[in-house]
Amino acid sequence: MSRALPKYNKRRVAIIGGAAAVALTGAIVAGTALAGETSKSSGGTTARTLASPGSISCPDVASKLPAIPASAQAEVTRNLTLLQTQINEANKRLVDTVGQGGPNFVNNAILGPLKDKRVATVNRIATAIGRTAAKPQGLDALAPCTLNGAGAAGTNNGNANGNANGNAGGNANAGNGNAGKGNANAGGNANAGGNAAVGTISCPDVASKLPAIPATAQAEVTRNLTLLQTQINEANKRLVDTVGQGGPNFVNNAILGPLADKRKSTIDRIAISIGRTAAKPQGLDSLAACTLTK
Repeated sequence: MSRALPKYNKRRVAIIGGAAAVALTGAIVAGTALAGETSKSSGGTTARTLASPGSISCPDVASKLPAIPASAQAEVTRNLTLLQTQINEANKRLVDTVGQGGPNFVNNAILGPLKDKRVATVNRIATAIGRTAAKPQGLDALAPCTLNGAGAAGTNNGNANGNANGNAGGNANAGNGNAGKGNANAGGNANAGGNAAVGTISCPDVASKLPAIPATAQAEVTRNLTLLQTQINEANKRLVDTVGQGGPNFVNNAILGPLADKRKSTIDRIAISIGRTAAKPQGLDSLAACTLTK
């Protein structure tokens, strides 16, 4: 025979049942949030991914230069390379500072200083040429750069490799040299640096051995001189990364040999580009072989 529950027991059952329902509802709500429902921060703003800051585009310099005397080639190449390094650094700062400052931040903190650096570098190029030939005028007009819109497909005036941090040959028209190596001599630095313990790879300088370069060949020559330095940098990196590997001939077979082949092809392209409108330089192949300096 069943007995009726006291009134207070009925009330307790109702409370317990209600609490369970509340707990279940809370679990469902929490589960919904965890499942991906957008939630707002304490400040009431929804988190979002910052848009691309765009990229910096600068006028090409190499294609605007006259024929470069052989005595000025190394210095001109070095400063063309520096122009690209400056663009790379400015693009990096553009990314690193996205969202900072007011509406004029990019102009005042990035584009303005970049213009000043480019003016000084372009003037050094003009001065180097002017020592033994007519000094080019009006190059200062190439100093100002602009900001391409967010998500721009290319950087640095149509970079040949589309990579602001690793351009092997500068702009598509090779106007600004190496993408940021900043080497003292982009034509084949005799000592490209490296780990002292493993030594460094030394290659004959090419730029200083070239004749006067016709203006029509300047961009292509600059691009390939820059590529020569990139090849040395890559070989030095491989030298460090593979230390202790292989036998006694590993460096010669795996690093110096392939480097000489790459340099020969690049040097041949330089000679051919000059030879299209002037006397083709001879004997440059002898500059292809490099050595390991301890």
